[in-house]
Amino acid sequence: MTSLLIAYLVLFALSVGVRFVLDRLNMGHLRKHGHTVPAVFQGEIEPVTLERIRDYTVARTHIGLWEDLFQSALVLLVLFGGLIPWLAGLLDGRRLGLTPSGVIFFFAIGIIMGAAGIPFDLYRTFGIERRFGFSTITLKLWLADFLKATLISAILSGILLAALFGLIGAATKTWWLWMWMFYAGFQLLMTVLYPLIIAPLFNKFEPLDDPLITGGVMSLMEKAGLKAKGVYRVDALKRSRHSNAYFTGLGRSRRIVLFDSLLSSHAPDEILAVLAHEIGHWKKGHIRLQLCGVLLISLALLYGAYLLINWPVLYSSFGVPYRTPYVGLLLLGFLMQPVAFFLSPLASMISRAFERQSDDYALSLTGQCEPLIRALKRLSTDNLSNLHPHPLYAWFYYTHPPLVARIERLKSI
Repeated sequence: MTSLLIAYLVLFALSVGVRFVLDRLNMGHLRKHGHTVPAVFQGEIEPVTLERIRDYTVARTHIGLWEDLFQSALVLLVLFGGLIPWLAGLLDGRRLGLTPSGVIFFFAIGIIMGAAGIPFDLYRTFGIERRFGFSTITLKLWLADFLKATLISAILSGILLAALFGLIGAATKTWWLWMWMFYAGFQLLMTVLYPLIIAPLFNKFEPLDDPLITGGVMSLMEKAGLKAKGVYRVDALKRSRHSNAYFTGLGRSRRIVLFDSLLSSHAPDEILAVLAHEIGHWKKGHIRLQLCGVLLISLALLYGAYLLINWPVLYSSFGVPYRTPYVGLLLLGFLMQPVAFFLSPLASMISRAFERQSDDYALSLTGQCEPLIRALKRLSTDNLSNLHPHPLYAWFYYTHPPLVARIERLKSI
């Protein structure tokens, strides 16, 4: 057994163990404190709601634990069950060429890994989410969404994979740089096209016809020195009662989208406060910084793949006799999974800092904190968000500050 394989198995086992321990800590903390009403919610939340929050969080955590264990076992089965050398040998014997073989190889592995998650998604949607009154989607609509999403994912992934293996074959020394430039352009193009082409395949977007909210939004945008194509209402209620709002697009495709569930459950000043927070992300450059971060990480990963893709130890460690680029990239991807997991708290910390900056900007833009606090409280109770996460769990996973701490901070400001 090589040092590389030992290191991978240790990191893999640690990542599975840490996820399990964090979930158990979070559940224990919730069971111990979940019946207590936080000070900032005193008089505003009923004991029955706290009980529903606890039950909902526990149900989602349990199915998440089972899915994590199943997916982890599947990764080990794919790596050590003989599938990779068998599939690589089959493609090598067909002599299809690097690009077709690479695309077929990744599609085959992707189908296996993706199909394994379908039962868990079905149980969440039609079991847990339906039981707690969130899911409104029909099986027919779920299937239509699944087929459309699978087709779109296959097309976009096929384009990226074809470009990747085409460049590996054409530019053996510099393919990593050419692929990074292609990926950067592809990311920017998708950011522009998503709200115009892809999102409307799943939902119906209509210009918001509420003059009070539209006028308030445009006033906020003008005050912030930003422009958007328009304010849109999306028919989210036909799938779920969860509510949200977001900004999307780039350049002329930039738009504000409000869930119909949000519009039906929040007061106008609360909706405007939520949007002021989203405007803060734009004004503080968080979207640009995140995009730059993604591109820098992708550049480092592509260059690292270029350095390691022909490393004999990579293949021998996993018992693969075929030293081909698509096998090497898959093995490197599996190696990176536990590493990425242990680096994820850094991304969570940066995201929480961005959220605090956006809260501050929202307060400076609107001049008041109460509408944002009321909106956060309503969103948390409507979505049954956990009010008592374990501090270590929140530090590791949460991309937003824990709600109680976030509201306390807003009150102090």
